[in-house]
Amino acid sequence: MSGATLQRQLDDLELQLKGLVHVRALLETNGAPPDAVDLHSDAIERVRGELTRLARARGISRGDG
Repeated sequence: MSGATLQRQLDDLELQLKGLVHVRALLETNGAPPDAVDLHSDAIERVRGELTRLARARGISRGDG
């Protein structure tokens, strides 16, 4: 995977994570059912995990890890 492709994926995941966090906050603020908040929390954890995996891959491919 090229460095530019990997960076694009990291950028996309970061944007997705920010959106999920903001929407979860809105759901909490507006009294959404706990299941809806939990779904967003689960999605946040999945995206964080993917970000971690890709960031490590980037570090290893650059020789930093």
